[in-house]
Amino acid sequence: MLRKTLLGLAALVIVFVIVVALQPADFRIERRATLNAPASVVFTQVNDFHLWNAWSPWAKIDPAMQQSFTGAAGGKGAVYSWNGNKEVGEGRMTILDSRPSELVRINLEFIAPFKATNLTDFTFKGSGNQTEVVWAMTGTNDFMLKAVGLFMNMDKVVGNDFERGLAQLKTVVEGTGRR
Repeated sequence: MLRKTLLGLAALVIVFVIVVALQPADFRIERRATLNAPASVVFTQVNDFHLWNAWSPWAKIDPAMQQSFTGAAGGKGAVYSWNGNKEVGEGRMTILDSRPSELVRINLEFIAPFKATNLTDFTFKGSGNQTEVVWAMTGTNDFMLKAVGLFMNMDKVVGNDFERGLAQLKTVVEGTGRR
């Protein structure tokens, strides 16, 4: 009886490992919003990490998180590091590319609660006083993150954060959040 139980358990583990291994490693999470502000105004908010606390969804989760800014003041070479509670973790963002009113590309490094490196792009398409903003994150999941993905819809979890951040960015750039 014990032998059959152990063989059954081993078979389940093998099936689980195969299912995880067959999951796609590459991912893309993307959300978009139209903001009633010129692309230059929206771009400025994203291109300067010092301004992120006004709209970042994670700043609201842990207002006491430790933050540091190094490198350039904004744009290419700007670096933002954070260390917060278990919900925001620890990490670092570096702006790799910055094209006014067009693109901000960020190297996003998670240190805790798990290690991962992803690319995050903000693209801006202005039309008069409106700007379509696309916030996208791409990367490759290792075996562990693919396993987590079987039980947690990361597109929904991270996508909800992106939606919240875009809504807060909209409030900031449209002036309704200013006193």
